Amino acid sequence: MKYPAAWLKGNSLGESIASQLRLQIIRGQIKSGEILSENRIASDFGTSRSPVREALRTLSAEGLIALQRMGAVVTGLQLKDIIELYDVRYLIESFAWQQPDLTNSADLLSRMEQMIDKMELAAKHLDYVEFTSQDISFHETMIQASQHARIMHLWASIRPIVLTVMLITNEEVLSRGEEQTKYVINKHRKLLSSLQTRDKSVIQSGIEDYFADSRRTLQASIKGNTN
Repeated sequence: MKYPAAWLKGNSLGESIASQLRLQIIRGQIKSGEILSENRIASDFGTSRSPVREALRTLSAEGLIALQRMGAVVTGLQLKDIIELYDVRYLIESFAWQQPDLTNSADLLSRMEQMIDKMELAAKHLDYVEFTSQDISFHETMIQASQHARIMHLWASIRPIVLTVMLITNEEVLSRGEEQTKYVINKHRKLLSSLQTRDKSVIQSGIEDYFADSRRTLQASIKGNTN
């Protein structure tokens, strides 16, 4: 698996390098404990060391590597990190989904339903990249619609890792066949249906069910890619 080129458009070289290294680390292609060489990475990407340093600083801030005197040591994404990642996602999205103005927006709900339809179409073509694009757009649309600056800032801090693990998980989902794919799509439809009720208790229950299931799926996927 390679990081989708379309997702790198408009990024700095350092951001592009970070995106590709992030994917390799989370997938386990680069193992925990490995030391990343600035010179080797610069050679691999055909660039100077400056954008490599930018990439390493980004990955360090995300907790995927530790910058030490000996170099950049890969720490990777452990089970504890996965659980914490989804705890933060749950806090962000449960807040966003409970905003009363959003539940009354027919246009917003319609756009989100169209995103699920596009996920279904992408699945028919086994296009896990487009599937993931629509998947994250579905969740991000609600977060952005909350217009809460601190919530959006918090989301931005975890978005790169969330997007990467979604890509890995969705590739695996689509590879398992139609039944598993339908299950994931229906999970999104159930979540949207809970929002359409405009009932806070139903919405909260829908969010809890969605994230409990997603945690299990993600944990299994990451374990499978790091064994």
